[in-house]
Amino acid sequence: MKNEKHALSRRNFCKNTAIAAGGILTVPLDVAASAHVLGDDSIKIALVGCGGRGTGAAAQALSTKENVKLVAMADAFQDRLDSCYDILSTKFVDTDKIALKEEDKHLGFDGYKAAIDKADVVILTTPPGFRPLHFEYAVSKNKHVFMEKPVATDAQGIRSVLETAKIAKTKKLNVVVGLQRHYQKNYLACLEEVRADKIGQIVSGQVYWNSAGVWVKERQENQTEMEYQMRNWYYFNWLCGDHIVEQHIHNIDVANWFIGEFPVHAQGMGGREVRKGKEYGQIFDHHFVEFTYPSGAVISSQCRHQKGCLDNVSESLMGTKGKIYLDSQNKGIITGYNGSKIYEHQGANDPNPYQTEHDVLFDSIKNGGVISDAEHAAKTTMTAILGRMATYSGQLITFEDALNKGRSLMPDEYSWDAMPPVTPDADGFYPIPVPGVTKVLEEKKIN
Repeated sequence: MKNEKHALSRRNFCKNTAIAAGGILTVPLDVAASAHVLGDDSIKIALVGCGGRGTGAAAQALSTKENVKLVAMADAFQDRLDSCYDILSTKFVDTDKIALKEEDKHLGFDGYKAAIDKADVVILTTPPGFRPLHFEYAVSKNKHVFMEKPVATDAQGIRSVLETAKIAKTKKLNVVVGLQRHYQKNYLACLEEVRADKIGQIVSGQVYWNSAGVWVKERQENQTEMEYQMRNWYYFNWLCGDHIVEQHIHNIDVANWFIGEFPVHAQGMGGREVRKGKEYGQIFDHHFVEFTYPSGAVISSQCRHQKGCLDNVSESLMGTKGKIYLDSQNKGIITGYNGSKIYEHQGANDPNPYQTEHDVLFDSIKNGGVISDAEHAAKTTMTAILGRMATYSGQLITFEDALNKGRSLMPDEYSWDAMPPVTPDADGFYPIPVPGVTKVLEEKKIN
């Protein structure tokens, strides 16, 4: 998808945050894609993945101006489903938005199918390793989709999402992906300035997600290895993709989006400097990647999970005429190299982009538009995976090789008794990638 089809018009955004310009194609909805309008004007949603992000996404969907009802839920774990249901039921206690019975709560690895079957729109917020499978099923059932980033954890998953994205477009289904900066006013306003040639051609930049890290779930007695890894999904690549994919994707995406290209190759370094315990699974605690683009632009990418260090979540891009600084706190500043201020956005009262992306989605569904975020999201997820492959291997990896020859990370079987694709040694430690030793590519292109 072309970049211009991603952006909201700043002018229209200011008039009405619920209407997106560039990403919506105004076309008639077919019957399969708009069944909710036949005899019932409510838009029925199913939530697949009932953790914190899923609970938040469902609340935002239910907070749109449209007549939206939650009719089904699915999760691998009973406690997460129950907690999510309790939170949403309390938040919307005086409404009819929580419209499901006990039989509409589905558990286990296959529960997503029954939940999706009952809805017009599905919210996919499980650990990202499952996203390609769930997205494919939702589109096969003619459902509109909101799915969180990243949209896969390996190249095989990306290839699946790209194929499903094509089908979704053919069916005129709306697909919004939780790269919420695409719905955030400071980013959209600054992108408009960039496209007006205020900083010239982007030639370099730095993007960061440096923070202290995230939660850890202790191993419980009688847990199977599969359950332990599912509870601690962030620390296993088949489920999470490493934090360069799960978190840093936001900043990498800004570079791709503003440059208007995807990298041709990447090289970098990373490792486990402080997060070395067995409880941290197999992922690194820092990555530094150099992405090179077809235009010649070079982006330096940093992500770190280390306590007591400098935190930084932002993007800086340098053009031939000036430079731009952006962050998630609604700031956007463009300056010339002579120190002159070209543009500044300080949006303390800007709309919450997490809410806006749902406002835009349901407005599009209601009014016959089509939003197609999946292709761009898949390629930007692949960019983050490319970065991981470069740091794990210590080699220069091309985007083409990464996409076509990347090793599959997913298990052969999904059940509580099945063995995950990575297992601990006798001391409980998991195998860690070793630069210069770890192989990330198959010898031949994978069909």
